[in-house]
Amino acid sequence: MENVQPVRTKKANKGTLINLEKGKLPPQAVDLEEAVLGAMMIDKKGVDDVIDILHAEAFYKQSHQIIFDAIFKLFNESEPIDLLTVSSQLKKDGQLESAGGDFYLIGLTQKVASSAHIEFHARIIIQKYIQRRLISISSEIIDEAYDETSDVFDLLDSAETKLFEVTQGNLKKSSEAAEGLVSQALKKIEEISNKEGMSGVPSGFSKLDALTSGWQPSDLVILAARPGMGKTAFVMSMAKNVAIDFDTPVAIFSLEMSSVQLITRMISSETGISSGKLRKGDLQPHEWEQLNVKVKNLSKAPIFIDDTPSLSIFDLRAKARRLASQHGVKIIIIDYLQLMTAGNINKGGGNREQEISTISRNLKALAKELSIPVIALSQLSRAVETRGGSKRPLLSDLRESGAIEQDADIVSFIFRPEYYGLTEWDDDDHSPCEGQAEFIVAKHRNGGLENIRLKFTGHLALFSDLEESFSSEFQSKMNDFITPQNPQDAFGDVAAPDDDGDVPF
Repeated sequence: MENVQPVRTKKANKGTLINLEKGKLPPQAVDLEEAVLGAMMIDKKGVDDVIDILHAEAFYKQSHQIIFDAIFKLFNESEPIDLLTVSSQLKKDGQLESAGGDFYLIGLTQKVASSAHIEFHARIIIQKYIQRRLISISSEIIDEAYDETSDVFDLLDSAETKLFEVTQGNLKKSSEAAEGLVSQALKKIEEISNKEGMSGVPSGFSKLDALTSGWQPSDLVILAARPGMGKTAFVMSMAKNVAIDFDTPVAIFSLEMSSVQLITRMISSETGISSGKLRKGDLQPHEWEQLNVKVKNLSKAPIFIDDTPSLSIFDLRAKARRLASQHGVKIIIIDYLQLMTAGNINKGGGNREQEISTISRNLKALAKELSIPVIALSQLSRAVETRGGSKRPLLSDLRESGAIEQDADIVSFIFRPEYYGLTEWDDDDHSPCEGQAEFIVAKHRNGGLENIRLKFTGHLALFSDLEESFSSEFQSKMNDFITPQNPQDAFGDVAAPDDDGDVPF
């Protein structure tokens, strides 16, 4: 009979047993940690080289974490960093003995002669730290996978989130001290001042950007309107502005239209050639030239479109993480929220209102996790149509869930009086409203509310600043096109044909 050696096991939660390999130490590089800390205390250049690479948790030895914390505090306060100042800071924090005392600090400075290879050493320390984090995360995933009560899709989402945090280097912290947060806020304010107040992603609409200072990181923005108002046209005009004018990567999740249809809309608005002509390919020689020249900018634009139908919030989060990691996407657009499904995240089932609540809550969580704005289109209820008087939408018109209003940082609407056959705005001047739309900011968690009027060119599916001036040449080409006779049908289910006999988008 073979001599079978017993296998050491660790008892996990709820009685599951996990095999542990014997003789395995966590990945570490203590000698390099000593060299890096010693170099930081003898050479200021060494501190500058690695202070943005390392953090306290990256060190394996607890005493090294304490010493690095002291160095980091001195750096933030613009104090000199050497053996004496680090020792003094540790005494002030009551951590000198925990760090090994003055004798240990002296020993660290004697281990190195200069900071010549400090950056290379620091990156090895980070690699060892990442390996330890992966081992820790894997152990947690194994524990949860053995738990029969765990939902497998929640487990997948949790695993991907933790791994994404490691990839991005944004490991979760339990809390942050006010001292560090104030420093971050002051730095951000200084950066904003250099960007003329534009702290977020510009939309390309001047009055809207003046109100919001750009779409802010971690914000969930809801853009709602009745069908046919031009929700998709607005976000596609905005995506074109963001990607082409500001060279900012944009991700678009289209659950309603195909990716080719969306990009055709962009080509139409970018070139000034009607959608009907583009679909037929019936272009004049000068229009072919115009198309070939202007489409080059669009073809190079950092725009990523996913047209997966019935996309679940779980799949969207996974795809968004990959786009942010691989392509540096800075803004996400979803068209539209009610076509999404909660998938298996909504364990309890429930009605559609609860499902929409789950989706909106997860969209806000995604915006915070990636620290980028998420713009989700939403339908409005039919109450707008049946209401007498002004047809301007209200927050109470949001369809299917009050949680949308609660979770969103900004709730906005698009209103076009022409849709209802009106020819004038209902203001004191009763000014004409032909070819115009109103972008209504009805909720703004971090700013003011305003109704912003924009120019709307229906046959090009284009929104632009109302004050925008067009060149005479471009304007003359615009006059060659005939806008729909019934403005209500410009984006409705049944639209009037354009000059080519085709229905505009």
